[in-house]
Amino acid sequence: MQRKSLISDECPIARSLERVGEWWSMLIMRDALHGLRRFDEFSRSLGIAPNMLTRRLNGLVEAGMLERRAYSERPPRYEYVPTAKGEDFGMVLMSLVAWGNRHFAEEGTSVEVVERETGLPVQPMMATAEGVLVPFDACVVQAGPAASAGMRQRLKPE
Repeated sequence: MQRKSLISDECPIARSLERVGEWWSMLIMRDALHGLRRFDEFSRSLGIAPNMLTRRLNGLVEAGMLERRAYSERPPRYEYVPTAKGEDFGMVLMSLVAWGNRHFAEEGTSVEVVERETGLPVQPMMATAEGVLVPFDACVVQAGPAASAGMRQRLKPE
């Protein structure tokens, strides 16, 4: 109950975390975006309990991040394929890789985000719709067109 009063239903971060904020869900999406598709592949990769994997896969399907496709009728078997929404989540995961490497990889990076063609390391960046790079410290969050009065007040510039 207190959580609802602290996190607005219209906050995009809260809405996103509601769907993919649980750590197993993020790791399933990581694996799905790397080509894993079947229940047994996810299970082997993650070492997750079957009942937990089933719940998380169902949640990601309900959230529109994965699409369930039958590949066997007898017995019924499904594969889980990222949707366009799920593919977009790759940006979030790559940002987490860069952030985790910067702050939690004292022993050195074990995974890097690189440009496919050159192998050169890349960093997440902010850009305008036209592709102009904008320094992160020059960005600010502001109320959007659908913001409630409460959200507008909360995000009101000082």
